[in-house]
Amino acid sequence: MPEYPRPVDYDPHDAVHLFDESKWQKSFASEPNGGNCVEVNLAAPGLVGVRDTKLASSPVFVFDAGEWAAFLEGVKAGQFDLR
Repeated sequence: MPEYPRPVDYDPHDAVHLFDESKWQKSFASEPNGGNCVEVNLAAPGLVGVRDTKLASSPVFVFDAGEWAAFLEGVKAGQFDLR
């Protein structure tokens, strides 16, 4: 198994190589013109990549599984809802 850097030890502009290009996914509810969307990649063991669909060479933000789970929990609880 390849060794992946800890999320704190990476450059977002170089992190794209950690993820299989064919595994990026975006929500079916995304805007049809591609605006305001993020893609998520779960292909690297223990890591989650997140990038902007509007940028051809988007930086990739990398989270470990625990960080991603905490983020999803917060989203579901409404912690990031605009008021």
